[in-house]
Amino acid sequence: MTPDTEAGLAEMIKSAKGPLAIQGGGTRGIKPEGDVLSVGGLSGITLYEPGALTIVAQAGTPLSEIDAALAAENQRLAFEPMDHRTLLGTAGEPTLGGVIAANVSGPRRIQGGGARDYALGVRYVDGAGTIVKNGGRVMKNVTGYDLVKLMSGSFGTLGVLTEVSLKVLPTPETQGSLMLRGLDDVQAVRAMAAAMGSPFEVSGAAHCASIMDDGPVTVLRVEGFEASVAYRLDRLKELLTPIASEMIIADAVMTDWVWKSVRDAELWKDVPEDIWRVSCKPSDAPALMARSGAVGWYFDWAGGLIWVRMPEGVDLRAKLGAFDGHATVVRASDRTRRALPVFHPEASGVARITAGLRAKFDPRGILNAGLMASA
Repeated sequence: MTPDTEAGLAEMIKSAKGPLAIQGGGTRGIKPEGDVLSVGGLSGITLYEPGALTIVAQAGTPLSEIDAALAAENQRLAFEPMDHRTLLGTAGEPTLGGVIAANVSGPRRIQGGGARDYALGVRYVDGAGTIVKNGGRVMKNVTGYDLVKLMSGSFGTLGVLTEVSLKVLPTPETQGSLMLRGLDDVQAVRAMAAAMGSPFEVSGAAHCASIMDDGPVTVLRVEGFEASVAYRLDRLKELLTPIASEMIIADAVMTDWVWKSVRDAELWKDVPEDIWRVSCKPSDAPALMARSGAVGWYFDWAGGLIWVRMPEGVDLRAKLGAFDGHATVVRASDRTRRALPVFHPEASGVARITAGLRAKFDPRGILNAGLMASA
């Protein structure tokens, strides 16, 4: 089912007799139970005001269309959403609705926030077929309950997005990266913490043993005017000299390649293992990986996000034990998915709140049924 109007979508949901699997571009490999209900027919930019740094588009609008419109005005999406197609081997086009529904946020999240922090307003259809509007089309709006944040990251279980308004930002003049070689995980987290705590406005902090062929590398990105970027990179080198003895500065072209690889986990597209995503306190990351039994890993968000390669079928959550965070299966064999839930099991109190919200927004339990509990 592919409605081409919001009213048509509402009628389909209202008249549904069973579960509905909500789909945007189909690039994230998520397969809920039920008949596929695509928002691909709800596409197009409905409002773009570069001077006000706002854009409004229907949920099925391809992200590439939005990126092109923004680039023409030297602007961009600030939260740098991941493109899952390389890692997952999926086709299709990522859509705006899918990005917001999954709160897809890339390396720049540590500086400016995630996707939900730039969503100004949404329109959606709830599980009863009711059209709901929340938020606005400008940065200053107060409209009661902040359902915009609630819908961001709900994976279509509370409602089907039909339109999203976003704050956008200017594209910096240039970028560069400071690359520190030879640090172990503990040293790297220490270096990234020092960089993030500095006044030099680092917009990306990652650590990986396999970005370069000759050993581990820790990467710190800086963006802005050319003279400012050069100055801040030099100051970062001075700041981190007590931690790292070997440092090089990567130019804008190299920086673009490195951070696209970090964002999209490109280097792991052909590896056979299961791929997990762990969110945790950055200071906990080295110890978590030391007991993980993982084949490989790399840190993003200064250690707050870990991409992990695990042997097929091995439960990473059991290896990590209790910790302040969560582990999500991103790519895995059918055997793993049958044995392990995709999302980290919720604490009992959180689970009760979640169930109560779903009962209000989707009383029949038909939107992406079973998604958060399993695959």
